Amino acid sequence: MPSVLTPGSGAAEHRPGQPRTDYAGAIYGALLAASVIAGTGAVGPFSRLGLVLFLLVTGVVFWAAHVYARLAGDRAHGQRLSWNEVRHVAGHEWPVVQAAVPPAIAVAISPLLGLGLAGTAWFALGVALFEQVMWSTVAAVRAGASRRLVVVSGLVNLALGLVIVVAKTTIHH
Repeated sequence: MPSVLTPGSGAAEHRPGQPRTDYAGAIYGALLAASVIAGTGAVGPFSRLGLVLFLLVTGVVFWAAHVYARLAGDRAHGQRLSWNEVRHVAGHEWPVVQAAVPPAIAVAISPLLGLGLAGTAWFALGVALFEQVMWSTVAAVRAGASRRLVVVSGLVNLALGLVIVVAKTTIHH
């Protein structure tokens, strides 16, 4: 998930030899994907293609909203808008979209694994939650956090994901 980090963006500073990544966008995008998957079951049966499209479209819409909000926020500080800035912000926020891809792939390959629709939803949800925990852990490691903080970061994101799982099971029963 390559992207450009800017100083003061709340993300770890870039270290030479490491790719620049917007971990916040990746973590947020994975949680968003998990929410989409959990929410689809609440509205009734879904098709695999419908869920794949819903995941990807939701990722793109939230990406566009993040780009717009960031650009509009910069205008509040009196900065002029340039195409270079638009490209930079769009690239920086792109991990929100990228995070929707692994769960969408999980949905797409679920028939090859012999999964029904319910199994597909749980599989895709598991992929999204794994992705969320993985990106939060990688972000903590790349930021130079202590082992304890790396574990806490992973556990916090696991807890956030489990809230989605609990909501999914509660809504469906």
